[in-house]
Amino acid sequence: MKGSEIRSAFLEYFKSQGHTIVPSSSLVPENDPTLLFNNAGMNQFKDCFLGGEKRSYTRATTCQKCLRVSGKHNDFENVGVTARHHTFFEMLGNFSFGDYFKKDAIKFGWEFSTKVLGLPKSKLWVTVFEKDDEAAKLWAELTDIDPKRILRMGEADNFWAMGETGPCGPCSEIFYYVGDNDKNQSEQEFRTSDGLYLEFWNLVFMQFNRQKDGTLEPLPKPAVDTGMGLERITSILQNVGATYHTDLLRGIITRCEELSGFKYDGSSFAVRDLRTDKAYARDVAMRVIADHSRAMAFLIADGVHPASDGRGYVLRRIIRRAIRHGRALEFKEPFLIHTTAKVIEMMGDHYHELRERKDLIARVVDAEERKFHETLDAGLSVLQREVEKLKKGQLFPGEVAFLLHDTYGFPLDLTEDALKTYNLKVDTAAFNQAMDQQKTRSRDDRKSQGISFETTKIEGQKTKFLGYKELEAEAKLDYIVQNDAKASFKKGEQVTLLFDATPFYAESGGQVADTGEIRFPDSTLRVLDTQKVQDGYFLHACEVVAGEFSSKLKGAKAKLSVDAARRARIRANHSATHLLHSGLRKVLGTHVKQAGSRVDDHSLRFDFSHFEPVTPAQLSEIQSFVNEQIRLNHEVLTSEVPIDEARKKGAMALFGEKYGNIVRMVEIGPQSLELCGGTHVSRSGDIGFALIASEGGVSAGVRRIESWSGLAAYEQLMREREERKQIAEILKSDTSALPEKVEKLLSRMHQLERDLETAKSKLAAAASGDLANSVRTTGKGLKVITQTVDGADADTLRSMVDKLRVTLGSGVVALGSQSGDSAILVAGVTSDLTPGVHAGNLIKEAAKVSGGKGGGRPDFAQAGGVNPAQLSLALDKIYELVSQG
Repeated sequence: MKGSEIRSAFLEYFKSQGHTIVPSSSLVPENDPTLLFNNAGMNQFKDCFLGGEKRSYTRATTCQKCLRVSGKHNDFENVGVTARHHTFFEMLGNFSFGDYFKKDAIKFGWEFSTKVLGLPKSKLWVTVFEKDDEAAKLWAELTDIDPKRILRMGEADNFWAMGETGPCGPCSEIFYYVGDNDKNQSEQEFRTSDGLYLEFWNLVFMQFNRQKDGTLEPLPKPAVDTGMGLERITSILQNVGATYHTDLLRGIITRCEELSGFKYDGSSFAVRDLRTDKAYARDVAMRVIADHSRAMAFLIADGVHPASDGRGYVLRRIIRRAIRHGRALEFKEPFLIHTTAKVIEMMGDHYHELRERKDLIARVVDAEERKFHETLDAGLSVLQREVEKLKKGQLFPGEVAFLLHDTYGFPLDLTEDALKTYNLKVDTAAFNQAMDQQKTRSRDDRKSQGISFETTKIEGQKTKFLGYKELEAEAKLDYIVQNDAKASFKKGEQVTLLFDATPFYAESGGQVADTGEIRFPDSTLRVLDTQKVQDGYFLHACEVVAGEFSSKLKGAKAKLSVDAARRARIRANHSATHLLHSGLRKVLGTHVKQAGSRVDDHSLRFDFSHFEPVTPAQLSEIQSFVNEQIRLNHEVLTSEVPIDEARKKGAMALFGEKYGNIVRMVEIGPQSLELCGGTHVSRSGDIGFALIASEGGVSAGVRRIESWSGLAAYEQLMREREERKQIAEILKSDTSALPEKVEKLLSRMHQLERDLETAKSKLAAAASGDLANSVRTTGKGLKVITQTVDGADADTLRSMVDKLRVTLGSGVVALGSQSGDSAILVAGVTSDLTPGVHAGNLIKEAAKVSGGKGGGRPDFAQAGGVNPAQLSLALDKIYELVSQG
């Protein structure tokens, strides 16, 4: 059976048993912030198992896309080396949410394995948890497996738990004997051999809820969660030993053979020396590329983009590891665009998202590969030089590993992978220390740019934020932040204050803090900054501007007033940012994700994930979309809802951002819905107008747009209009005809430049003919020309020197000319004389006596910055040196 046929057979069998076929969820978990990627079939049903979600069915079956690259399920380092480890794989599963339990799960497992797949019963073994008498009895009663092959195992092997507390239960696993001689099978061999008995299906019986004290309470509705790796069962049915040799992956390896011209062997998975055994290194490389090509294609199709952190960084690691292994296959050109295309060809029929996003996948992998090629060779050279310095038993320096990470884009695991060739390991303690030092430097840099609130420790009731509805409020002073017991603060002095409530927005989510004024009866303070610490205390950094502020005012009431005009501009820019995000996703694709932002009262900056520059046409379309949404004057709706409800509605959330159970959702028309705690306009029309200022790259895979909105956009437009008017007046043209006028002028200018070059060339030729008559001969018979040329630039001098060398046939030419407040020197030596006369050395010495600097090759050199008054002296020096040499 082909892998695709096994997938279909599994789903159809369980459909016939009353299960609903549920499509695979994305590799990116939708409602689970604890998980980087979906790594098991049960992930999308987690809330069903926990009782928090009810669906229209109680039986389900899936083929789930999975990725395991971190945590306890991290197979990254073994990929390509062993016969069965992968990053990306498919997990077949059947699930019961309080419907059937052990009896039917065991019956289904045995029937599908032996009748549908036709696995010989003589090769099958099962294990149960040592205390699960019920499962052991059911296996004996419901199936015709040899009772001697029902083995009891301990908790480490046959007991599953979601975490330290929560749902858990015993499990039962089905194994297949892959040895050569069936007669050698025995319980002793099963318990001691490594790899002869291959586990291919795990049936988990969730029947307990583990309490904090470790006790197990029975669940009111036990559940079933099973998982069977498609690659593994396919390797069994196709009798190929290694999952890489199944039709699920072998086609990608074949593509590597075609691209590289090397043949894949794969006859042995015994670990060998990657440095000396080139054939083995190529086998490992092809397996790594096959696995990683699947992972990167599916990740990109599911909206992940290469980045410097989070899920995007995992994708970048996978791509770069594949590129490094491509070196073993001697690829001269980018190859991942071809291997991922093969993945789409092989798997696109079942996973339609691959075909739908094939162009995106191609562009992303190609752009990332081309960019990494720029630094890969340089980084590998650094690694190689460092390896050559090491003595036996030494660790690879962590500082160098950090340099490779920071400067050459080598993730630590890529460096570790490359060092396997030399049987070396990284000094990870030193690497982590270097990483921590960089973070400390970064924090120090941020502190030096403004007020730091990090050391403030506050207790008590947190600040009530009033600023969504109020810009002025009366509040009680709860706390005065000061390093010493200062009694009062005079005009010009600064103090930080905490109130029980505030209308001042504290900087967060990319939006700058509010500024404004705080008034006590006898003093007035200007609010310079507002920051939120300890997840709820709003600190106001203030400067006394009138009267004297006394520490005795703690507990007193004050009037807090936000700068309303400034807040209005910030609100407009923040709402414009949301519309810009929507426009980017509409025009460029849904792979676009926010990667950072800065919203203040002057402009907005928006960083986003994208793999190539945005074209002028796309920018124009995005800007038009934003302004259309502004003109439609949508009401801006804000609501506080449970986070699950927000996600079900499709609200955009930022990966890595911490959200509580209740979140604030901001909706601007039908195409913009985001989780956001910032301040916004009441209607989109309040923004007025938006104008994109610039677009450019920030880092690999991250772009940045800067823009204006509202009054700032209008003022910028008026400035540009006035400049256009002034240019038209200078050119004596109508503003509507400016492009044509400028084009004609540029064309005329280029023609004049060409004419000038032609005239200079003719002048140089004529001057060269005259200068040829000024040859002097040294005492040793060398012909030398040293002359000044009026009004010649460097290009003209170089051209003249070349012509005179040809005219002389054998000799030295040095010419000088004044250019503004300084002079230039150019010297040339014919090739027959360069063994004894070095033009670069002549120029250096001549420059020394004339205040300039220069140098060059043995046959050609020049100097600049020469004092015009000493130009003749410099030329005489050259003649003197040639005569002496």
